[in-house]
Amino acid sequence: MIRTLIVVLLALAAVVLVVALSGDPGAAELTWLQWNVRATAAAAVLMVVFFSLAAMILWRALVWIAEAPRRAARARADTRRRQGSEALTRGFLAAAAGDGAEARRLAQRAAGLVDDSPGLVRLLAAEAAEAAGDEAAARAAYTAMLGFPEMRLAAHRGLMLSAQAAGDEAGAQQHAAAAYALARTAPWAWRAVFQARLAAGDWGAALELMQGALERKIVSPLVAERARAALLTATAASLEGRADDKARQTALEDAQAAARLRPDFVPAAVLAARLLAADGRAARAAQVLEAAWKAAPHPALWLAYRDLVTAETPRERAARLATLAAFNLDARESRILMAEQALVAGDALGARSAAADLEAEPLTRRLAGLRARIAAAAGDRDEARAWVARGAQAPHEPDWSDIDPDGRAFAYGAEDWARVAAAYAEDGELVHPRFDRRERAITDLPELPAAYADSAPFVVAAGQGAPLPPIIEDADFGDHLQPADEAPAPSAPARRPFGPRAKER
Repeated sequence: MIRTLIVVLLALAAVVLVVALSGDPGAAELTWLQWNVRATAAAAVLMVVFFSLAAMILWRALVWIAEAPRRAARARADTRRRQGSEALTRGFLAAAAGDGAEARRLAQRAAGLVDDSPGLVRLLAAEAAEAAGDEAAARAAYTAMLGFPEMRLAAHRGLMLSAQAAGDEAGAQQHAAAAYALARTAPWAWRAVFQARLAAGDWGAALELMQGALERKIVSPLVAERARAALLTATAASLEGRADDKARQTALEDAQAAARLRPDFVPAAVLAARLLAADGRAARAAQVLEAAWKAAPHPALWLAYRDLVTAETPRERAARLATLAAFNLDARESRILMAEQALVAGDALGARSAAADLEAEPLTRRLAGLRARIAAAAGDRDEARAWVARGAQAPHEPDWSDIDPDGRAFAYGAEDWARVAAAYAEDGELVHPRFDRRERAITDLPELPAAYADSAPFVVAAGQGAPLPPIIEDADFGDHLQPADEAPAPSAPARRPFGPRAKER
């Protein structure tokens, strides 16, 4: 309307300007029935414009009056929509805040106001029931949502979480699988299905899921790579004990593939080395362990490296372990290994020198035990006892021989492998499930003789004036901590390389 008026006024101004510049006012005559109207051209233009505007205003007024009912209905609908939107917003906020009663009240109000978003109303009803602690009502609301295609994914998620809260793992997995079938790009559905495959020990299906997640960019390439290495290792571990040659060959291939994929994943290197050694390829097994030591030095690596050869003297073994430590000399485990091999070789001074590089490390029971054995080997009884006393209060480290000193590392079942794979894939951390469960472990502290003998006989003898009893020197102190002589290890009690795990004590 305003634009039209502006155009008319501009046209009128143009006509007036033309008439004024021409100097001729012009003439206009209108004859209608018995009426005869004569006027100048400018006056005629003004009259036409005036009557045109009057007609337009009249028409607009009639249209406005005719559309009044429709405008009123639209205003009422807008008010309902605004009130419904406000009820939904406040209801979701109340549900998020845990105010179940208010959320339910607002859900009922929204149900009477909102007609164009029934899905949001049903979702609010379900979340309000959850906030109010009414699990039955929440499940009923989510179940009702399954009847609407656009709401099924949210319904399955709600039902999965409800089943998990109720301890119904089978039901939770069922809803997760249904949700993953509907939307393979939903990270929560994929993660739930993936964890279910891990819990079931289905490593092949877990590998397929991880590959699909990588293709859909649910996980990063780094996470997928770590998960693949861990799952291949778990697969190899499940096939290792079978008598079937094909199964053993598959286990060896999977373990080697995992070790190549992630050299820092220690279980893959240890398992590959164990399988290679059993296949008569000890040199190749040593190369795998050395490559893993370069990437991530770990106690299980040098334990496996130590057991590759059994018929050797202590000094030969110490020299071989020193070559392994040399691949990554600045690492904490390399410094510990240098001290250990010096003890094995009977070099107490060399062990003390190697341990000096560990002074900045936080004290653990393992480090305290190492220092106690070094002090005992050097003949310093008081220092050895002091380290044992400090170690008794220090935190533990995982025992990677898995409780039994003659056992083997990573002797895990399917449940433990699932936890190792999940933790390593997520953040690259190598966990020890048995240590985390606080299962019994061998002690890191050496057994030392008491610091002082009973003084009662000396006190009694001094009081009676009798001769003092003889003082027995603690001559055997530390003998059991000293390295063996230069002689081959006896063959009878020697442990077979990577042999079956000894019975737990």
